[in-house]
Amino acid sequence: MKKILLVCIVFINFLFAVDAQLEIVKEGKKLPKIVVSVSTNAMNDFMAKKIKSMIEKDLDVSGHFEIVRINHSVDYNKIPDMLALSNQGIDLFLNLNTNISSFAGFTLLTKLYDVNSKVLVSNKTFTTSKKDRYPFLAHRSAISVNKYLNAPPIDWMDKFVIFSQYKSAKKADIIIADYTLTFQLPVIRGGLNIFPKWADKKQQSFYYTTYDKGIPTLVKTNIYTRERQTIMKSEGMVVCSDVSEDGKKLLITASPDYQPDVYLYDTIRKSKVRLTTYKGIDVGAHFVENDSKIVFVSDRLKHPNIFSKKIGERGVQRLVYHGNNNSSVTTYKDYVVYTSRDKQNQFGGQTFNLYLMSTKSDFLKRLTSNGSNQFPKFSEDGESVIFLKTVNNRSSIGIVRLNYDKSFLFPLSNGKIQSIDW
Repeated sequence: MKKILLVCIVFINFLFAVDAQLEIVKEGKKLPKIVVSVSTNAMNDFMAKKIKSMIEKDLDVSGHFEIVRINHSVDYNKIPDMLALSNQGIDLFLNLNTNISSFAGFTLLTKLYDVNSKVLVSNKTFTTSKKDRYPFLAHRSAISVNKYLNAPPIDWMDKFVIFSQYKSAKKADIIIADYTLTFQLPVIRGGLNIFPKWADKKQQSFYYTTYDKGIPTLVKTNIYTRERQTIMKSEGMVVCSDVSEDGKKLLITASPDYQPDVYLYDTIRKSKVRLTTYKGIDVGAHFVENDSKIVFVSDRLKHPNIFSKKIGERGVQRLVYHGNNNSSVTTYKDYVVYTSRDKQNQFGGQTFNLYLMSTKSDFLKRLTSNGSNQFPKFSEDGESVIFLKTVNNRSSIGIVRLNYDKSFLFPLSNGKIQSIDW
C-alpha cells in the first residue's frame, strides 16, 4: 500500500512553474480601442478605480480590445468629449459610477459610448449584495462590452473557479473564487480536502476527496444548501477526474485493491463499472468524443503517458508519442491538452510543456516553450485553458487564450494550490 501511495504522489506532482509564451499565431486584425474611465461623481472612488483596473484586465484577457489608458474623466450624467476621443483614435468609451447601499451592498453603473457613431449604446447596472464580490461586477461589465461587439463569448469570466489550497501538513481547504483570485470564499474547511470537481454546469455542487477515519472518501456537496452525499470510499485513493456532459456519469480513479484504476460511475443507478484492469497505475481519466471514449494517464510504458479507450471495448490505444513524463490531461470535444516533460533546452532546468492535440487528426501544437506547466483544464467553451504554476513556493493560476497570442498569471496571496477546476 505504501508503495502505491508513494507512486501516486510522485505521479501527481503538485509543484511546477510555467512560461507565458505561446506559439499559437493569431490572424492579424485591428482591435477596437477602448477607454475605461471612472466618473467624477463616483461615490467610492477607491473601489471604482479597482473595478476599472479589473475591467481593463478582463478586456485585455479577452483578446478582443486594445486598452488605451488616458485621463478622460467626465460626470456620469454628461456626454464625454467625442471629438477629443475620436482624435485620439478611440472607438469605445466606458464610463463607470458606483453606489453603496446601507446593507453592505454595492452597485456598479456603466455607460458605453460608441465614439465613431457618437451615441450611447449601452446603459447597464450591476448589483451585488456583498461588497467583496465586486470582481464579478467587473467581469459582467466586461462581458457586456464584449457582447456589444458580437465578439466570441467570454462568459466564463463570470464563473467560479474552485480549488484546493494547502494550509499545513494534512490540511487543505476548498475555495471558490473568481478567475483572478481576487474574490475568495472557503466552502470546505478542516482536514485534508483535495481534488475538487464541479458536478454541474450551474456550479451548484462539486465533488471532492476527503478522509473519513483515514479512508479516502469521494463526497458531493451543494455550495448553497450544504447538502452532503458520500459517493464512494476506497483504500489508497479515490478521485473524481471528470463529469459527463449531462452530469449523470463520473470518471473516478479508485484503488479498492490498492491498484489505481479508472471506473465509470452512474449517479442515477449508484453503480460503477471498472474501465481499466492494467496491473499498474491508470488515473486522471477524461471523457472525449461526445463521452464515447476516455483518455487517461497510465504507466504502461514504465513512465506516465496518455492513452485512450473506447467505453465498452477492451482495446487501449497510446495517444502521445513524445516525452517521458506525460502526467496530466484535459479534454474538450475531440481536443486534448496534456503536459509533457521535455528535455532541457537553452532556457535551462526541467521543462513541462502544454501540448494541444486532436484525437481525430495528426494536429499537434505546443502551447508553451519553457517552465513547468501542469494540471490544465479547458474552459466550458474550449477557447481557454487554465493551469497551475508554483515558483519559489508561490502558487498562481495561469490562463492560456488558445486563439490568441496571450497568456496571463494570477498569483495566490498565500498557501499553495493543490488542484483546480472551473
